[in-house]
Amino acid sequence: MRGAVTIVSGVLLGMLFQTFESALYARELNLDTFIKKVNVPKTDFFNAGFIDLISSGQVSASARLIRLMVGEPGKFSIPLTVYGGVSNTAFQQQAVFSLNRSNEHLVTQFITPLSGLLNLSVDGMPVLSKVSRITKWGLLYQVGERMLTGYRINSGANPFSGRSHNFLNSYAVGGVFFQTGAWERESSAQMGICWLSLRYHLCYTDPAQLNIFLDGVRTNGLYSGFSLGFGVEISYLVNIKAIYYRYTKAPEPAYSLPLYQFSFNYALQGKN
Repeated sequence: MRGAVTIVSGVLLGMLFQTFESALYARELNLDTFIKKVNVPKTDFFNAGFIDLISSGQVSASARLIRLMVGEPGKFSIPLTVYGGVSNTAFQQQAVFSLNRSNEHLVTQFITPLSGLLNLSVDGMPVLSKVSRITKWGLLYQVGERMLTGYRINSGANPFSGRSHNFLNSYAVGGVFFQTGAWERESSAQMGICWLSLRYHLCYTDPAQLNIFLDGVRTNGLYSGFSLGFGVEISYLVNIKAIYYRYTKAPEPAYSLPLYQFSFNYALQGKN
């Protein structure tokens, strides 16, 4: 009888130890999972975008198709973002094309980073100094490739006049930013951010591509400028920005200088 009691006691102690060990392992696993969630951004699909109003009268809309990290988690990785947008009327039927189309929209799209029918870029905001958990300043950069659309403005006798031409444009943006807190006046529970930025913009297109639809244009395909930006972002309340752009080397012909951009961004917050 005593032997049976000893066996049962041993079994119960073994089960208790195994339960405790499993709980400890589960705790460590959850902690590790939490750390991974904090340190490794998840892949996002169609969860953000923006609507831009430009002083030239152009309206642009774009959605973030995908945002992911390429590389080793916790080690070297590259943030990759793909945007798709409708910045012009490239998808309209040929029947409604006008022979008097203008390429003025390209003046806006060359200098704004997130323009184009398709936009692939690597971007980041390395922090240089933290005043507090919210207030900080640092660098920002974005390098990418995008597909823009121009319209042939040859003579009216040319059968291709007024038709669209898609071409690739490479761009790079670098600058500095300052960020601090922002919240609704009646409640500080939902803390957001207010930011300021100063950026330099550079883009390049093969001149041979520009000559296809800009008949006789003389250019090296390189354009540059700078921008001053301001924005306020508070989740589920407001997400707006205003940016002033000025070319240092403008496209030919230079239609309108400077440019003012007002954006209304959206972000769909979901469970991780």
